[in-house]
Amino acid sequence: MGGSERCEIRHITCCAPFCTPGGRPRESGALSVAYGRMGRVEELPEYAERVLEVAELIPPGRVMTYGDIAEWLGEGGPRQVGRVLALYGGAVPWWRVVRADGTLLPGHEPSALAEYRAEGTPLREAPRSAEGHVPRLDMRRARWDGEGAHI
Repeated sequence: MGGSERCEIRHITCCAPFCTPGGRPRESGALSVAYGRMGRVEELPEYAERVLEVAELIPPGRVMTYGDIAEWLGEGGPRQVGRVLALYGGAVPWWRVVRADGTLLPGHEPSALAEYRAEGTPLREAPRSAEGHVPRLDMRRARWDGEGAHI
């Protein structure tokens, strides 16, 4: 999806790797709030819902790390946040939750990079010696501290 269509699962803008062009969850390994790795999910665990709510609060052009979200929630850690996003995060702006070093999520670099460029997220160009010359996020400028946000 190009970002202007709506996902039928959470009624928010969805991301291409997890939904079909019509906004429906992909059947083969797709991950979304309604469809996890274990099939249809009727109700999310409370922690997962909280993680997804924070991901939805991150403004376009800004990012939070997995650890930032765990710290903001006051529970769990980066791995737990990553697990929630891997299982249920297809219908939220998953590209705004990143690694602390600013590297793009392996396997999702093209779609994440397209989102970052569309939103104007600050990037640092990769040195020519870097594998694939994939830019990194400029964490100093892109990182959002959650100021003013409430769940």
